[in-house]
Amino acid sequence: MARKTPEINASSMADIAFLLLIFFLVATTMDIDSGLNRVLPPWSEKPQDAPDIKERNLMFVHVNKYDQIAVQGEVINITQLKDRAKEFVLNRADDDNMPEKEMKKIDLIGEYPVSKGVISLQNDRATSYEMYIKVQNELTRAFNEIRDELSKAHFGRPFLDLEKQQQDAIVAAVPLKISEAEPQNIK
Repeated sequence: MARKTPEINASSMADIAFLLLIFFLVATTMDIDSGLNRVLPPWSEKPQDAPDIKERNLMFVHVNKYDQIAVQGEVINITQLKDRAKEFVLNRADDDNMPEKEMKKIDLIGEYPVSKGVISLQNDRATSYEMYIKVQNELTRAFNEIRDELSKAHFGRPFLDLEKQQQDAIVAAVPLKISEAEPQNIK
């Protein structure tokens, strides 16, 4: 006589699997993607002409395929980029070769000389993504430091500690002007 193998009651297996799934969903942390905070221009069917900008109001930053950075044709180290960008935007000496300033009335600040300077960034198609991010970070850090200095001077607190209306005033005084050209093959 053949012996029957006993059957296993699997009715609670689905419940156990479901509980394990819920446990892992609750216990697992999800990485949150971070990126570059940039406001893109609105979409337009017809291409818009680039605004006329005087050459003195442009700081050209090129990154080649070897991840070398050139500012206004001069090769520099990544550690120098932030200071060069701050010097350009602020133009404290009112140098005729640096960007112009336009006096604007800004709420909560009053009359303030707003720079007309634009940083034009162009990368080689073979630039490493790591260097691209480093350059973006340094340029953003330059603007953030300028905003922090201005917010401490006018409101006595760092930019991130200000109320929304105060932050808007600082952003109006120090707008983030980074123009990114389409990547090309840069020598």
